[in-house]
Amino acid sequence: MTGMDVDELVAIDVHTHVHRSVHGEAHSGGAEDMGEYFGIGAMPQYSLPELAEYYRERKMAAVVFGVDSISQSGEEPVPTNEEVAELAAGYPDVIIPFASIDPARGAAGVKAARRLITEHGVKGFKFHPNVQAFFPNDRAAYPLYEVIAEHGRVALFHTGQTGVGAGQRAGGGIRLKYANPMHVDDVAVDFPDMPIILAHPSFPWQDEALSVATHKPQVYIDLSGWSPKYFPPQLVQYANSLLKHKVLFGSDFPVITPERWMKDFEGIAIKDEVRPLIMKENAAKLFGLRGTGAGA
Repeated sequence: MTGMDVDELVAIDVHTHVHRSVHGEAHSGGAEDMGEYFGIGAMPQYSLPELAEYYRERKMAAVVFGVDSISQSGEEPVPTNEEVAELAAGYPDVIIPFASIDPARGAAGVKAARRLITEHGVKGFKFHPNVQAFFPNDRAAYPLYEVIAEHGRVALFHTGQTGVGAGQRAGGGIRLKYANPMHVDDVAVDFPDMPIILAHPSFPWQDEALSVATHKPQVYIDLSGWSPKYFPPQLVQYANSLLKHKVLFGSDFPVITPERWMKDFEGIAIKDEVRPLIMKENAAKLFGLRGTGAGA
């Protein structure tokens, strides 16, 4: 199968979740609660091949990952990073594989990250400070960032409030403090050549996210997890101007479908010349993708 041809893609979704293994196991971390939080009922759980076919039908590419929070859940992620990476190799036209490693894994996590890059070709790593219960600027996580930076991979950090634990007693034990994007500012200073994506409109710290992204050249913002009709005005303003080359389309699928996101995106005041940058071109440049069938 040929590689990814950006010219043939409608969009690149930089934020999607794989919740089910091809071996039958499903991610146990609050799918029912997340579905209720996002008002979609029972949240569907896709395996990687199912997700790949979903995006292929829509002529879109997708960054895919699970979330490793073993230090808090006591459970290995489902599916594993290895499964995601190995299956992604069968869909190079639409899938960009990321991994997720809980920083609490320490040296074992660092070793795994290096192996996932060199042997499995993952393109980046997803961190979820809320569910992994760590501040991104905790020096204990720095050896992991060193491997990511060494290999020129992308670090994607959840920022702002999360649907995980929302509405549950004590918020399911999830602490929101970890997801202030200002903690990522330290990481951007200490790893100036490591591309960083601040995931989601960062409620209640939207201004902090905009500040970090405008100040640090390698920091991007993805727009996943929210319907565009709820974007705060300053996010739309910066996306149209200072950050027009650093804002990325992301859906947070399956909690929000790309169709719903794109329909609502049509209704907000984004300049015509900026829309293709957000939907595809900025991500293609970030990931080094090209047209005419070239591989990633």
